[in-house]
Amino acid sequence: MEIDWSALRDAARDAMKRAYCPYSGFPVGAAGLAADGRIVTGCNVENAAYGVALCAECGLVSALHGPGRPAENPRLLAVVVVDGHGTTLMPCGRCRQLLWEHGGASMLLETTKGILPMSDVLPDAFGPDDLIERA
Repeated sequence: MEIDWSALRDAARDAMKRAYCPYSGFPVGAAGLAADGRIVTGCNVENAAYGVALCAECGLVSALHGPGRPAENPRLLAVVVVDGHGTTLMPCGRCRQLLWEHGGASMLLETTKGILPMSDVLPDAFGPDDLIERA
């Protein structure tokens, strides 16, 4: 499947406009291409109890598994995350792990250094296979 990075960036920028960030003032949007062809998006949603804030990538993964998804386990092929200026933003460590879980080593991520597979973004990652192989 060919990846339209421009369309993903536009979708991430649109999602960023819906961010709820009254505490940090730092809106974030994320967009991902699912293996079934859908573009799913998410934005950050803050909370007065700071520790329960949701990153944009959390919303994206929730949308991946939400209404309209295929019966089988949906997967992410490519993801873009942007800041309030619409500029590429690197996901935090927690979100890199979340993206690994739902896209795997070959999922592509637009980073500040260009397009990279998750295997480069999160080398030696711990994932679902480790739970089976190391049980």
